[in-house]
Amino acid sequence: MSPLERSSPMTRSIDMPSASFGIGDVVRHRLLDFRGVIFDVDPVFSNSDEWYEAIPEAIRPSRNQPFYHLLAENADSSYIAYVSQQNLVADDSDEPVEHPALATLLDHTDGEGYRLRPDLMN
Repeated sequence: MSPLERSSPMTRSIDMPSASFGIGDVVRHRLLDFRGVIFDVDPVFSNSDEWYEAIPEAIRPSRNQPFYHLLAENADSSYIAYVSQQNLVADDSDEPVEHPALATLLDHTDGEGYRLRPDLMN
């Protein structure tokens, strides 16, 4: 590659963090009291601008990181959450996730967590 090609904006790669978690991983929110299982991963933010702007600026995460779709639960309810990588940590509790939609997306495998149902893979 010539020096010109190396410095061209068209050939430079963008430094993007790789995903730390994958589909089926059980995670916990770093700041808020909820946990869940990942059922989809976006390499960068892919939600609405309104959703993003609703996060207080002081704690608003960067868009340029993986974001995860979770079947989430807390002590009061189950829901779907969209969470940045910087706000997740692995959940090592070995407690099962009891989200009512879990069986429609994931299979539980003893000792290995969850995996996407084979009939949903293309």
